[in-house]
Amino acid sequence: MVSYSDDWDDDKEYFVRYERRQRMRQERQRRLRRRQIFQRLLFLGVLCMVMVSVAVFARSRKKAGEGENAQDQAMEAVEQPDRLAIEKITESLPEEESAEPETEDAEAEVETPVYHFEETEDTAVIDSADVISTNAVLMDEGTDTVVAAKGARTRIIPASMTKVLTVLVAAENIPEEKLDDTFTMTREITDYAYVNDCSSVGFLDGEKVPVRDLFYGTAMQSGGDAALGLATYVSGSQEAFVALMNQKLEELGIADSTHFTNCVGLYDEAHYSTVYDMAVMMKAAMQNDLCREILSAHIYTTKPTREHPDGIEISNWFLRRIEDKDTGGEVLCAKTGYIVQSKNCAVSFGTFAGGEPYICVTAGSTSGWRCIYDHVEIYNRYVPTE
Repeated sequence: MVSYSDDWDDDKEYFVRYERRQRMRQERQRRLRRRQIFQRLLFLGVLCMVMVSVAVFARSRKKAGEGENAQDQAMEAVEQPDRLAIEKITESLPEEESAEPETEDAEAEVETPVYHFEETEDTAVIDSADVISTNAVLMDEGTDTVVAAKGARTRIIPASMTKVLTVLVAAENIPEEKLDDTFTMTREITDYAYVNDCSSVGFLDGEKVPVRDLFYGTAMQSGGDAALGLATYVSGSQEAFVALMNQKLEELGIADSTHFTNCVGLYDEAHYSTVYDMAVMMKAAMQNDLCREILSAHIYTTKPTREHPDGIEISNWFLRRIEDKDTGGEVLCAKTGYIVQSKNCAVSFGTFAGGEPYICVTAGSTSGWRCIYDHVEIYNRYVPTE
């Protein structure tokens, strides 16, 4: 038989234990909340202290900066009279005493040539039996190196290769808007060309020739009348223009080995150059858009005038004759020359081996055709194929 009193006693004990556990759990929760509140207050306290410290530090730095500025201003105010006095004394000194001495580096500075080609260990000697010219040089215009040479620095008579510099100097002194101006040919100019047996475009005394046609006539026909017309248009006289030409040689750094006395290329003991220097002049001309244009023309007809209603057709025979020759590339620009003392000579510019620019100059060949074949041989033999 079940005793209800025993069950009651068991239930009572259970409820007592349950209430005790509840009280203990609640006490632990209260302690945990108190700990969390304390931690939060501690964090907020530390944060406030940090913020206050930063504010105090920033304020002290600002005050220190203001103090330094005030001190600097005070010092400047004290030093100002002394500085003004020193400046006044300096201004009263002679210029020699107050000027700073030049440095040794400035005195030792040496101008380098604008255009220069370097020989390398790979520079070849032009010894091909198929090159008749007594002097020759091949330049890699892209790297400014001498690819191959023969008597490159030996003095030559440049003949009408001179006109490369003639058109370059004229181009640098005539603005583009003036190219359609006209120049009236004079008896002095036409007689000069006739008496000196110059190549001639055929302009006549009193003919009004466009300045542009003077350029083409000088470069393509090698006309003495056109060259002298250009010189007179630019400088008023050939003598004044030749002074500009020699000044340009100074700028190019080759005045020690080249000197010109006329703009045409007539023989004169004081009119000389080298094939190396002619390459330098050609490189400079190739940097000028107008020179490159006229030195690359194959055929050109001058503008109609009263004396020549249909104009005058002129040609660059070197380019027309070499264009169908196998050079391994393309010859784009050229200027030839010939007088008895120089024999046949030429300077040419072209692109080879994937578009690389090269300049070839020869002098002392036996004929116009032989001069062309010398260029063909030099390009084929000495221009690298890769």
